[in-house]
Amino acid sequence: MAYDEELADRIREVSQGEPGLSEKRMFGGLAFLVDGNMAVAPSSKRDLMVRIDPARGEELLARDHVEPMEMGGKEMGGWLRVGTPALTTDDALAEWVEVGFDYARTLPPK
Repeated sequence: MAYDEELADRIREVSQGEPGLSEKRMFGGLAFLVDGNMAVAPSSKRDLMVRIDPARGEELLARDHVEPMEMGGKEMGGWLRVGTPALTTDDALAEWVEVGFDYARTLPPK
């Protein structure tokens, strides 16, 4: 399993009815897109990858269980990894999903 299916189901639950929402299998995982722009993705480690406004990076990194997203040993600007302890409730998950959705909505539709 390349992504946490339980977390993907929880994302689906908290984002029901979201305009422009779609899912796409990519990079061996699953991404949730808003108007064609990646917003969030569940990882195989039960973490959530969240696309953010880079201007909010410091503010969001100050939260518990949040770190910069890395792929192949390189930090990915505009992305954070939110650890499982920060996603224990549906409200907490919904808040992080909304962070990703809000930023994706600022980008031109694809």
